[in-house]
Amino acid sequence: MHFTKMTQKEILELINPLMDNCLAGSNEDNHDKHVKDFTGRMKAIVTPENLKNQLAQTPRAYFTNREFVHLFRRENSIGVVWKQFISTSSDELMNQAIFVERQNKILIDHCMIC
Repeated sequence: MHFTKMTQKEILELINPLMDNCLAGSNEDNHDKHVKDFTGRMKAIVTPENLKNQLAQTPRAYFTNREFVHLFRRENSIGVVWKQFISTSSDELMNQAIFVERQNKILIDHCMIC
């Protein structure tokens, strides 16, 4: 079954570990871990140098909790929005990601936190 046809619960069980790993890789300044579940297109964008530039904020913010907001079904992908929190502020950020299936694997094809 194509993952876009799964239940919301099943989809979240598949993608939450991917997002956990992505954010942990960012927090740890570990490029390989951060991009482990990215598509080739995303890996070409988020190079080690690009990630270092993203993490060069002062003071350095670390990702903390996130809360599921909504899942968007598309024909060939799933979009998810979470409320994201960081260590340096009480602001509520938006974490949005697009997940695709490639060669029987679910991968992150877009991710932005703003």
